[in-house]
Amino acid sequence: MLRGLSHAGLGNIGSDEQFIALAHEYGFQTVDIDAKGLIDRNGVDGARELLARHNITMGAFGLSVDWRTTDESFRAGLARLSEEAAAAAALGCQVCCTYVLPATDYKAAHFMVLATRRLRICAQILGAYGIRLGLEFVGPHHLRTAWANPFLWTMHETLDWIDAIGEPNVGLLFDSYHWYTNGHTVADIEALTPDRLVHVHINDAPDVPVEDARDNGRIYPGEGVIDLAGFLRALSAIGYKGSVSQEILTAEAPSASPTELLARSKAGFDKVYRAAGLA
Repeated sequence: MLRGLSHAGLGNIGSDEQFIALAHEYGFQTVDIDAKGLIDRNGVDGARELLARHNITMGAFGLSVDWRTTDESFRAGLARLSEEAAAAAALGCQVCCTYVLPATDYKAAHFMVLATRRLRICAQILGAYGIRLGLEFVGPHHLRTAWANPFLWTMHETLDWIDAIGEPNVGLLFDSYHWYTNGHTVADIEALTPDRLVHVHINDAPDVPVEDARDNGRIYPGEGVIDLAGFLRALSAIGYKGSVSQEILTAEAPSASPTELLARSKAGFDKVYRAAGLA
């Protein structure tokens, strides 16, 4: 499994070009970035050369289409999605991801119908470029009542929804924080097949009651109470070989420098990968 980084938790790290160089310097292998922006600034050949020079590949890019609100807003983003998918494919990236909030102000059944249709269309566009779509269930308890109507927030519900969407390139974005806040187990991971997983996020949780763990209260791997060794061992055991990208969401921006935060990230990855027997 590849050690990866997103921007989240690294402070003001600067441009993606700087991000790529620093990721390599601290021993990471993938970055989650905007491929289209990188190509717009450097050209396709320049972007490929930059990644190759630093021995970095793209882990994933985010789904920019607004699939959560109006049909007009959704349709307006589809042309850009094609451009972003083409750019990602040109850089060898095969993963696009989006999160699924556990509640909605829409009537849940109607929202499910709309979201299923919209995400199916997104998956079809991405599939034309050889790209998979990862759906991230969101577990923290406080978000389940943040909007008027409950939606879905567990791994099993999300897998059922993926089956209903019905496109072969749709799977899970699997985040350790959401696994933990749902009370999911190592056995739940071991019951999966690797084709169900599109991308993985790693982070840790503070030592508070699980129902009090805030979505923006995450900490660095190896600094909290999540069984990340078990999480990683189980992913490895089922044959997952993709990126494991750090994502640290915090209420306030980190005050430390990006290099300090990268050193902290590397130390955390080293700790949990060793504990999992994967170092």
